[in-house]
Amino acid sequence: MAEGHKLIANNKKAYHDYFLEETYEAGISLVGTEVKSLRMGKCSVKEAFLRIENGELFVYQMHIAPYEKGNIFNRDPLRPRKLLMHSYEILKLEQKMKEKGYTLIPVEVYFKGSRVKVKVALAKGKKLYDKRADIAKKDQKREAQREFKQAFK
Repeated sequence: MAEGHKLIANNKKAYHDYFLEETYEAGISLVGTEVKSLRMGKCSVKEAFLRIENGELFVYQMHIAPYEKGNIFNRDPLRPRKLLMHSYEILKLEQKMKEKGYTLIPVEVYFKGSRVKVKVALAKGKKLYDKRADIAKKDQKREAQREFKQAFK
């Protein structure tokens, strides 16, 4: 991450299950106790997904744990949250999603300065054989590095 970026949550499963074609940065509409909880790093985007409704982008199933000292001000941890993007970007994403196989997923949640940002990816689902090919490539790479290290000992 560049300077001023602090990673809060990462969706590693997205890299395994999807081909990520384009990524976008979006702001997110939160309440105060949610931001405090994010500062403590209590966020999960593993099951999260995005939908476009009436020209607006929403994230569902993004879990932000209730803030411990938030009492009555805490909100539902799984409530839908609005993402903030330019309307032309949302329109472009909507057109792409009409194509077969495309979906929108959150990849990362991070602080950029004092603001919370979500990295959104336009993704296409992988087939089982694609996943197996990726695993085989990783194994080959790991094996080559292991042999390279042993050659210089």
